[in-house]
Amino acid sequence: MRKKIQQTIKPLLKTVFVLGLVLALALGHADGALAARSGGRIGGGSFRVPSSRTYTPRTYAPPGGGGYYAPYPGGGFGFPFILPFWGIGGGFGGLFTILIFIAIANFLVQSFRRASSGDVEEVGYSSNPNVSVTRLQVGLLAQARDLQPELNKIAEFADTNSPEGRAEVLQETSLALLRHPEYWVYAGGGTEQAKLSSAEGQFNRLALAERSKFSEETLSNFNNQLKAARTQDALPSSGELDNPTRLISEGPGEYIIVTLLAATLGRFEIPTINTTDDLRQALRQIGSLPSEQLLAIEVLWTPQAEGDTLTSDDLLAEYPDLKVV
Repeated sequence: MRKKIQQTIKPLLKTVFVLGLVLALALGHADGALAARSGGRIGGGSFRVPSSRTYTPRTYAPPGGGGYYAPYPGGGFGFPFILPFWGIGGGFGGLFTILIFIAIANFLVQSFRRASSGDVEEVGYSSNPNVSVTRLQVGLLAQARDLQPELNKIAEFADTNSPEGRAEVLQETSLALLRHPEYWVYAGGGTEQAKLSSAEGQFNRLALAERSKFSEETLSNFNNQLKAARTQDALPSSGELDNPTRLISEGPGEYIIVTLLAATLGRFEIPTINTTDDLRQALRQIGSLPSEQLLAIEVLWTPQAEGDTLTSDDLLAEYPDLKVV
């Protein structure tokens, strides 16, 4: 009886052992793949129209005082206008009625003057202007080994809390990519138009879609909050930056993906990218955006940490819309 039980259990134990070994190997590979999804992030901004573009009411007082300007004879809305009505209703009530009338009349006069000078259109533009949300992605061969230290350095020193600093981030990132045209393999992107009231949601949706492809943001500078999950890997020393080493394995079929996101006031559009010339033009356009036009930016790249790789299988799975250029 005991022998029969042992004969029954032994094959089951062998099966369990094999299954356990297979699961251990599978999970081990899965952990390795997830560890390779490190990412870097530089970004910041606010979806509020800069104060220089908002409307500031203007008042006009004729020389010598006399209160507000009235577009008809009889003086301004000062004492010459009030005195004839003094006593209407009697006492405080009459004065209060006159003051309300003055406020209403002043509002109507100012509205008329703004409409005449075209300021009404400016108010409409400032309250909910058109915004362009642009995404540009570049896939490079991993042999572009100077790129990652450059991006790390930009993240470390960028001022992402000011419009000028954010414009500089786009400029420096575009320059870093333009310096490596021989390694360009894939590219893609486009521009979506939206009103200011909905542009922030649109921008955040694109940013979250890209960030979700990382298992960990190992280096981040968002609104001047610098975070490094693994400082020794994410922020190379100055010696490494002066003499950059290979931060990732450079085996065949390994890549670096860089994504640029920009929300800009007014109409802005990059060309449809089919060739390297299209990509070069798009990088120059997004890198030359003026600071006063920029509302928000994000620069994202993967892999970031030393030793991580992005294989061709990863690229096809996570970035299927990229084209060969």
